[in-house]
Amino acid sequence: MTTSDVQSGLSVAVIAAECRAVLDAVGTVVVGRERTSRLALAAVLAGGHVLLEDVPGLGKTLMARSLAQALGLDFKRLQCTPDLLPADVTGSYLYNPTEHEFSFRPGPVFTGLLLADEINRTPPKTQSALLEAMQERQVTVEGHTHSLRRPFHVLATANPVEYEGTYPLPEAQLDRFLLRLDVGYPPADEEAEVLHRRLARRQEDTEVAPVVDAERLKALQAGVERVGVDADVVRYCVDLASATRRHPTVEIGASPRGSQALLLVSRCLAVMDGREFVLPEDVKECAVAALAHRLTLRAETWSTGATAVQVVTELLGSVPGPASTR
Repeated sequence: MTTSDVQSGLSVAVIAAECRAVLDAVGTVVVGRERTSRLALAAVLAGGHVLLEDVPGLGKTLMARSLAQALGLDFKRLQCTPDLLPADVTGSYLYNPTEHEFSFRPGPVFTGLLLADEINRTPPKTQSALLEAMQERQVTVEGHTHSLRRPFHVLATANPVEYEGTYPLPEAQLDRFLLRLDVGYPPADEEAEVLHRRLARRQEDTEVAPVVDAERLKALQAGVERVGVDADVVRYCVDLASATRRHPTVEIGASPRGSQALLLVSRCLAVMDGREFVLPEDVKECAVAALAHRLTLRAETWSTGATAVQVVTELLGSVPGPASTR
């Protein structure tokens, strides 16, 4: 694929077909989890990053690796630990005795898709090393700026039920994730299918054949950017985000980055379904994943068990949206 092909973009029908092929390829390894895989792919199409937050053992790492393989992206896994340093993420300058000079050795962030595993186990100083990379697609080491290759995406995992030796992500970094997704426990038949597949392949490792490559993914992303959104759907995104700021249990609501996340991901979901227009249902499909992690609830509501997910779900039922007929 040439640069001009990337810039011109692709038709909605082509994007939808190739996204379906990517999800089918992921599905050969990841049993079930269609909703999570679909939203993760939509976030990648939108150029964003994803936080997978759920208990261990549910296949978060497997999903990230399978998605990277299906998209033909270079994949690196960063195991976050309390002693991880920022240089372990970005890279550092090392002295080369042969050349008598310092040379830059890139860290794992220089890849197509970075899995930051258990990101809440590493200190804030190291967590913040990802901020520049996620937002600016570059890293600065010892005053020198190094650009990251595109496409570049971060899929991070976090364990929400364990607090010993963990460091909650600051709001500024949570806001950098386009979506926060859960995986959930599989139904009994899907769990049984996982076991059957493990027996059938007779090995632990799994492999997903690439469906596209990095250049083709850039073309898919460019094609999505050509799709417009009606003004009433744009206003619906704004209304949902602004409603979080007025909710009585919310101390800090979603910023305009939240309404932008709704807009970008819902547009990708529409294109993945083969449509050149966005429906209110597309916005609703991604609303919880796009907004809940951007909310800070009031301290007095914690004792009641209220959650940000419940707030967004309530708003989806109370904030009027445009008609979905076409």
